[in-house]
Amino acid sequence: MIEVHNLHKSFKAKSGTVHAVRGVSFEARDGEITGLLGPNGAGKTTTLRMLYTLMTPDEGSVRVDGLDIQRDATAVRKQLGVLPDARGVYKRLTARENIAYFGRLHGLDEATIAERTARMAQTLGMDFLDRRTEGFSQGQRTKTAIARALVHDPRNVILDEPTNGLDVMTTRGLRSFLQQLRSEGRCVIFSSHIMQEVAALCDRIVVIAEGEVKAAGTPDELRAQTGEDNLEDAFVKAIGSEEGLHA
Repeated sequence: MIEVHNLHKSFKAKSGTVHAVRGVSFEARDGEITGLLGPNGAGKTTTLRMLYTLMTPDEGSVRVDGLDIQRDATAVRKQLGVLPDARGVYKRLTARENIAYFGRLHGLDEATIAERTARMAQTLGMDFLDRRTEGFSQGQRTKTAIARALVHDPRNVILDEPTNGLDVMTTRGLRSFLQQLRSEGRCVIFSSHIMQEVAALCDRIVVIAEGEVKAAGTPDELRAQTGEDNLEDAFVKAIGSEEGLHA
């Protein structure tokens, strides 16, 4: 479980201070998929970077399975599998070598790494394990990055817009994979600006715009909060604009 309370984050810019995140709070439960929905520039990525300890909040707190991200950062990282907004892989290594490298960083033995690599390759449809990643398609890079992020078998998974740039079939496969993670009782958080994707996958939805939570709850709760029968209309009403969102 991931508990987020009153997160704030600001940045200095030439034009002045930019308040990227303003008081964001929500709870992501085990055995559920929690979606962060909002237009580009809403503060989703900055929020996620604080959750996985890449950034320090100016104010507020995050707890991962009861561990505080600032006091227990190393222990928190062991509980997290993260697909960041950048999908960088080591180009001179094969997909298998990329995954194994991260497994060793987590202290796994070679037999465990091999077993988990084989299992994830089967689940994700990775028939390119022994090819160097230079020249990989976006889908192949994303699959490699996901497998690398999950090799240590974390209970909490954070994915920042995981379907960006993927073709239809790869996107379908990734959605099935997220549903499998949920069925295993894991806590899954992913961000998106695609309403259809969030509506199809998520048990709970956190609508973010201008760095703030505009609405949060199950799809039925969002409909009730906004007074809209159509979920897409509920999203738009909560955000106050259709700009930056895709159906």
